[in-house]
Amino acid sequence: MNASLHPPVHDLRSALDFLRTLPGQYHETDVSVRPMAELAGVYRHIGGGGTVMRPTRTGPAMVFNTIEGYPGSRVAIGVLACRKRAAALLGVAPRDLGRFMEQAVRHRLEPVLSRAKEAPCQEQVHLASDPGFDLRALLPAPTNTPEDAGPYITMGLVYGADPDNGEEDVTIHRLCVQGPDELSMWLTPGRHLEAFRERAEARGEAMPVSINIGLDPAVYLASCFEPPTTPQGLNELAIAGALRGRPVELTPCVSIRAKAIANAEIVIEGELLPGVRMREDQNTNTGKAMPEFPGYTGPAAPSLPVIKVRAVTHRKNPIMQTCIGPGEEHVCLAGIPTEASILGLIERSMPGRLHNVYAHPSGGGKFLAILQFEKKGPADEGRQRQAALTALAAYTELKNVIVVDEDVDIFDSDDVLWAMNTRMQADVDIITIPGVRCHPLDPSQEPGMSPAITQRGMSCKTIFDCTVPFDQKARFARARFMDVDPEPFLKGYRP
Repeated sequence: MNASLHPPVHDLRSALDFLRTLPGQYHETDVSVRPMAELAGVYRHIGGGGTVMRPTRTGPAMVFNTIEGYPGSRVAIGVLACRKRAAALLGVAPRDLGRFMEQAVRHRLEPVLSRAKEAPCQEQVHLASDPGFDLRALLPAPTNTPEDAGPYITMGLVYGADPDNGEEDVTIHRLCVQGPDELSMWLTPGRHLEAFRERAEARGEAMPVSINIGLDPAVYLASCFEPPTTPQGLNELAIAGALRGRPVELTPCVSIRAKAIANAEIVIEGELLPGVRMREDQNTNTGKAMPEFPGYTGPAAPSLPVIKVRAVTHRKNPIMQTCIGPGEEHVCLAGIPTEASILGLIERSMPGRLHNVYAHPSGGGKFLAILQFEKKGPADEGRQRQAALTALAAYTELKNVIVVDEDVDIFDSDDVLWAMNTRMQADVDIITIPGVRCHPLDPSQEPGMSPAITQRGMSCKTIFDCTVPFDQKARFARARFMDVDPEPFLKGYRP
């Protein structure tokens, strides 16, 4: 990992400055916008992408400079809502993102405590004990739709430690602002922070956490790795350090025994309370939470853990960072680490066969992976299916895997569908694995959808083998055109 290859980015502000230099990748507006549903409604058209309701598109990152009711605050959205933009922020080609992330896992740099007397994230401090303290007045946390259970912090990186051994972990979680000093926290079963919380609760202890908002994009991307690539005890911030070629700097929190990311725009310090639960939509009674990555609004949870806020610290004129739940930003955040995990595991088990992986946007970066696999000899026949099984093992929330030959462009959906239509026979090339746990936000995982689903949260995982049998490869050679440089013929053309 060569630090000289990286763009000059170390926090959100330097990331935005860098994007300003790239044509079409950044836009800001002084037009006043309401954080309640309007901001997301605007960006949905400009740069939502992913599984967002059409019409949408992949557009620039945006900064809204005038937030109604929040003078001095700004909101950034869509910083990672484009694969090309994510690649530029890491200094690599879009097709190489998975490989680059996989290398970072193998060359980790552990985070360090900052030597600065005052961390940037603590330029201003608000204690919950201060008169009039109110999260809802301090932070322009938006709602994405009029039905949301409340304002959500969607880009809050929760940093906590195992109460038994001090091992640390960071994860993005769904955080709903419930009152002046309370947040509800939705945790996907099996996440490390949930295991930490359960241990603390079993001891009757509160678990201190910091919620870090407005970060270097490399930190957000690294935080989205999951087991088995990042087993318990591996701090994902060490991967972010490798991506940047320098360690992530931390600072002690001001009100709790926890650490925060020193260059964050905003840090919420709080404690997960033992034995306390809260209904997610207690303030709205809509039955809805917020739009989630599959493209549907998730149901409000009936009982969630509660974070009691002890302090909020932030930079001067802080930038609140947010995202649209089902947009292209989630695709990049979840999908690129997924690609890295699959590449790493398959390369170790069958070196040189897997060319690349694409976590397709239609699956929100989690449900669908496309594998580009090369059979180099007769003995490789069948290994493409083993690679698909390995992918399902590498990323447990994966639902469908499409395997194509090395001559198919996995980043071109038309090319993938061409392979599916001309190289696959459904009766022999579709392999189903019913009754497996997947992601709880997949709305098709209900007993009413299939007799094989006996309880909510189970799914049928599927492999689509769209590769040509090795002994028939010559018959499936693509038409070969003359290789001509088209540029001289396109003078004056502007797409």
